[in-house]
Amino acid sequence: MGSMDGRLALVTGATGGLGKAVAAGLAREGATIVVVGRSVARAEEAMAAVRSQVPDARLEPLACDLSDQSSIRSAAADVLSRHERLDVLVNAAGVFRKERHVTPDGLELTFATNVMAYFLLTTLLLDSLKSSGTGGASGGGRIVNVASRYGKTTLNFDDLQTASGKYSYLRSTPPTMLARVLLTQEFAERLRGTGVVANAVHPGLVKNTGLLQDVGGPFRWITNTIGAPAEKAADTPIWLASAPETAEISGKLWANRKELPTPGMGSDPEARRRLWAECSRLAKLS
Repeated sequence: MGSMDGRLALVTGATGGLGKAVAAGLAREGATIVVVGRSVARAEEAMAAVRSQVPDARLEPLACDLSDQSSIRSAAADVLSRHERLDVLVNAAGVFRKERHVTPDGLELTFATNVMAYFLLTTLLLDSLKSSGTGGASGGGRIVNVASRYGKTTLNFDDLQTASGKYSYLRSTPPTMLARVLLTQEFAERLRGTGVVANAVHPGLVKNTGLLQDVGGPFRWITNTIGAPAEKAADTPIWLASAPETAEISGKLWANRKELPTPGMGSDPEARRRLWAECSRLAKLS
């Protein structure tokens, strides 16, 4: 028996790179995996790849465009209609974009996918995660948010969506990583006492990921040259999602199974509350 037999995990970004490696790792531990892709066809393609590594994997496809709030709401409703509870949510999807794009919701695409999708999907699935219960050694519900070390990055609350100045992925993406850490901390605080834990993870550079397909250039070359294989980078997210020793740890940022500091704005409770309020407004939840 695997350590996650009988448990259900949903993994975004599971059609490639790190997300696919996390899905395969959790399937190997015995979990049933909801594989999220932009279309059912892409999800099923990823499922075939996972089954090539884990032949007896239990997998379900779920179509969701994570830049589109109506698609997120529809996907969440689909999951809730088919399952009484969700044990693990791994938010691993993300984008880097060379040029600025606006979604049907009127949001900048990078912010919509990298921040709003994490916030809205997690919020919509919270009751299901709370239903996970104590679950024995596996603990209750777990949220794992793939993020990053954010350095000296700060959030400009007057321009969260990079609408002013010259747009570049170097300006738009790092703040979204800080935002993921802040949202993880706020989820952890709001979920205190419910049995659900939330943690963020810095996987480091991951080679051969489709994440950098649009930006290309030296950054992609460096990542593919010195980055870790996805299977290695997936170790800490899988550990946070499944290990007995992480069942009660919450609100932390991790890399290589070690806690990382969250300096600067990453340790500012007011910043995370302000970000939560803005995300709630943009998702029309407040």
